[in-house]
Amino acid sequence: MSPPNRGAFIAIEGLDRSGKSTQAARLLSRLQSDSAHAQSSDPSAVLIKFPDRTTAIGKTIDGYLRSETELDDHAIHLLFSANRWELAPIIQAHLTAGTTVLADRYAFSGIAFSAQKTPPLRYEWCRAPDVGLPAPDLTLFLNVEPEVAMLRGGYGEERYETREVQRKVREVFERIGREMNEGESGKWVVVDAGQDRDKVAQDIWEAVEPVLNCVDSPVTGLWEI
Repeated sequence: MSPPNRGAFIAIEGLDRSGKSTQAARLLSRLQSDSAHAQSSDPSAVLIKFPDRTTAIGKTIDGYLRSETELDDHAIHLLFSANRWELAPIIQAHLTAGTTVLADRYAFSGIAFSAQKTPPLRYEWCRAPDVGLPAPDLTLFLNVEPEVAMLRGGYGEERYETREVQRKVREVFERIGREMNEGESGKWVVVDAGQDRDKVAQDIWEAVEPVLNCVDSPVTGLWEI
């Protein structure tokens, strides 16, 4: 099979402590290992985490998530979106160069966490700032019961890590998933993240592998008509 014209863009979403970062790191390692065996001189895959807390905008977000500062709900939502737009040219450049991009959280988290607030921000308003971002070819949603996530290390250290918030966030994610699979903005796959880590990793690979060698179209804009 001939190599893809560009890299694949894969987003990994889920509730807090669902294992996203662990599984993203494992997937990155597997992709890079396969590339090494193929003796490729080009980077096979890169991992980008959102929010990127190293930028000026990201540092403001970090303080908010740690409950060190307070911001209007609309303002913090737009900052999260701006943080993604900061890295959009980097994502595009990697994909064009044939590098697979893994995103640990993406625009879908921005919608889910803002739309669940009380009073909630309107769903359509939450989505609007991210229209046109590079669209993932595949989004993996790591599904786990909030009660299971609560038992994992570090739970409760940040603002949104409560059972009630996580339940409402999952409801919004479910709506996003339905809409993604009904439209043309990429495939959404739900993975049972309550399983053994190795089984989760295998389920992820089974969803990812078919996408890697089938990227033969230009990068599209998220939710663009």
